[in-house]
Amino acid sequence: MLKGKTALVTGSTSGIGLGIAKALAAQGANIVLNGFGDVEGPKAEIAALGVKVAYHGADMSKPAEIEDMIKFVQAQFGQVDILVNNAGIQHVARVENFPIERWDAIIAINMSSAFHATRLALPAMQKANWGRIINVASVHGLVASAEKSAYVTAKHGVVGLTKVTALENATTGVTCNAICPGWVLTPLVQKQVDAKAAAGGISNAEATKQLLGEKEPSLQFTTPEELGALAVFFCSPAGNNVRGVAWNMDGGWTAQ
Repeated sequence: MLKGKTALVTGSTSGIGLGIAKALAAQGANIVLNGFGDVEGPKAEIAALGVKVAYHGADMSKPAEIEDMIKFVQAQFGQVDILVNNAGIQHVARVENFPIERWDAIIAINMSSAFHATRLALPAMQKANWGRIINVASVHGLVASAEKSAYVTAKHGVVGLTKVTALENATTGVTCNAICPGWVLTPLVQKQVDAKAAAGGISNAEATKQLLGEKEPSLQFTTPEELGALAVFFCSPAGNNVRGVAWNMDGGWTAQ
């Protein structure tokens, strides 16, 4: 379905980003990965799906590096047809104790990077009259949790950016939507499970149950594969008139 298209997925060397990249690759899209840590492993996983794959290590907190990444994609593949803004970091603390540098980093990486990548990718999409911008927000783009002021602020901002981008391109073939996952078992969340187990002197299984039980009625993690399938839907003909939604996949979290 996406043969001949190119997808840039930020923060895609693991977790949600890699899951979405693999789902798009399975539909024939060429993939540009971005992120830290192991690169060769994810590249091999994508290449095994029979598409072209490249990598750019842009620091998503730096607009100049984001601009260089977009130029890299254009040089390698012609243009960004599908942009998935997924890069994100987390820090937990009460507002009065929140380190300023952590606030600045979270706002830059989780929110401002989506703006910079979007503004740079849009002109080519508009010229082609086809494009898909998918912002990976969070259930925390819809509701809040204590001690996550920067993350919740950034993700609410991403949902707002999604709506504005969708409206500005509403009469074109360019759509913009947000995915709002609940708990997904990524390396980021595994750290929280491990910390809860250590603090309470309980097993990882019990810590997982407690973590999910606090917020997610289904008592199960959303998977990167499920999120990837939703991204594919947004890119399909069935998604042509899905514009500006913040689609929660959260096991009933926000239904409460």
